[in-house]
Amino acid sequence: MKLEAIDFLSENCEAEFVKSLHDTGFGVLKNHPIDQDLVETIYQQWQEFFNSDRKTEFTYNKDTQDGFFSSEVSETAKGHTQKDIKEYFHFYPWGQMPEELRENIELYYKNTTELAAQLLSWIEAHSPESVSEKYSIALSKMIENSQQTLLRILHYPPMQGDEPAGAIRAAAHEDINLITLLPAANEPGLQVKGRDGNWIDVPSDFGNLIINIGDMLQEASGGYFPSTTHRVINPTGEQVTKSRISLPLFLHPNPEVVLSERHTAKTYLMERLRELGVI
Repeated sequence: MKLEAIDFLSENCEAEFVKSLHDTGFGVLKNHPIDQDLVETIYQQWQEFFNSDRKTEFTYNKDTQDGFFSSEVSETAKGHTQKDIKEYFHFYPWGQMPEELRENIELYYKNTTELAAQLLSWIEAHSPESVSEKYSIALSKMIENSQQTLLRILHYPPMQGDEPAGAIRAAAHEDINLITLLPAANEPGLQVKGRDGNWIDVPSDFGNLIINIGDMLQEASGGYFPSTTHRVINPTGEQVTKSRISLPLFLHPNPEVVLSERHTAKTYLMERLRELGVI
């Protein structure tokens, strides 16, 4: 399996994109409308933030999950024992935030959320009837005015050489939400697990936008769209001295949205957060 970037401006983009999501759980878009200068500015601003002591002024709120998570409290992926080698900041429009960084982050959040609604409408339009009839409401309506959609500003620090055995930047996992939007990071490392069990590098060309299916859409579609396992591997060679910034936007439905006979969005989220050990 090889992931190819699909031209957002091409005539067949919608169908090719949704087919990629069905086949692999991932889609990669080029020539998309997200401003790359804005992304690069955010990378630079947040690298400075993570390099400073100011981050400790915004320690996360355990009840609301907004703010800064240090490497000491970062996630342990489901089925793993070592914490990921990363630190991150959870941004919600209603949450705590360094004011000097707010303007660009709010603009990025707004633009990517609007694009996500468009992509969800594509997914619904190209779902087989037997799948679309499972959706309790339109997919794009599930996220409308949602207060749960999360922008995570991730920082993978340079490798020090004393990391615990078996620890990597992000251990193999699946996302919880409907879909995730991720501009290609400033360094490579993201891999997706193919159906044959082999790991495939996700194209990391700056300017690509990476979209993957989360558990909630897998649940809502009865498994038609797979929540594919992915990871971020440790760098080698000269890359070990470099940080990696990443900006995944996790699109979450409103809590009351019915995903399936088993779950609402809220019950599914709580179950997974307990598994991750963050609540």
